[in-house]
Amino acid sequence: MTPPATAPAFLARHGWAGARITPLAGDASFRRYFRVADRGRSAVLMDAPPDKEDSRPFLFVAQFLLANGFRAPRLLAADLDEGLLLLEDFGDRRMGPTLACEPAREEEVYAAAVDLLLALHRAPPPLELRPYDRAELLREVLLFPEWYGRAAGIDADLESYTNAWDRVWGDVLAESDQRPVLVLRDYHADNIMLLDESAGPAGLGLLDFQDALAGHRAYDLVSLLEDARRDVSPRLAAAMVDRFILGAGVDDAERFRAAFAVLGAQRNVKILGIFVRLRDRDGKRGYVDMLPRVWAHVARNLAHPALAPVRAWFDAHVPQELRAPWCR
Repeated sequence: MTPPATAPAFLARHGWAGARITPLAGDASFRRYFRVADRGRSAVLMDAPPDKEDSRPFLFVAQFLLANGFRAPRLLAADLDEGLLLLEDFGDRRMGPTLACEPAREEEVYAAAVDLLLALHRAPPPLELRPYDRAELLREVLLFPEWYGRAAGIDADLESYTNAWDRVWGDVLAESDQRPVLVLRDYHADNIMLLDESAGPAGLGLLDFQDALAGHRAYDLVSLLEDARRDVSPRLAAAMVDRFILGAGVDDAERFRAAFAVLGAQRNVKILGIFVRLRDRDGKRGYVDMLPRVWAHVARNLAHPALAPVRAWFDAHVPQELRAPWCR
């Protein structure tokens, strides 16, 4: 986590000469983050190597969120050729670590996060966003056989695997086409900052939304409640799904719950592949420690009747000993 060599000159050009640069927690991408401190002010330096990361989608979605009253980090300076962005600093009160220290606030904070989604879905998504369509859903679930399956020695039949998924996401795709919403795609406790009540909807700040698409309204709710990084109790998850259904005016609750399960399976199976890829391709070994929790999510997802074809595929091709116990 050494700052890029070009950082001091970049900061000097934008009024931060001599500022102290210290590392912040990174994410699963090639981006790195640093806190920049100077004379009582602070900002966040994002290092996104342009040969590996395109920062323009981040800036586009941030602008949309800010224009619609949500709290995304404001851009202070940028050099896209060098892959450097200087952003507003939201501080250190991430939702996950804060709730670990203040567990009594869990229901209150999750309710605020659900309410933010409800508000976000009232704003039509930008027309420029790509749809979260079949091609994208399929590309993501194929990460499981490509990375997890290969590492575990699973001889996957890709044709039957694809056919199983195609049999379960028809309703999801139909609603995504008819009433798409902005899907942030990584809306979970480590990407939500606790600010204050005057800071926009629910007093929450948003991070890591550069991969946003236009898709189904259940997706980010799944991301929030089926978190790879922390446990959410079944009671709290059920209460938050009920809160969303009521707040969104969902007219067919069972159909929505089925879509929630399908998207949960799709997302969590994708994560199984991504976390093994992070270990095997990128040398980031810590992510596989979370795989038992992700497998528990998959098991709950596959128990829903809407996932019967996918459950049958997993039962036929992925024995129990190659699931949660194997992945460490």
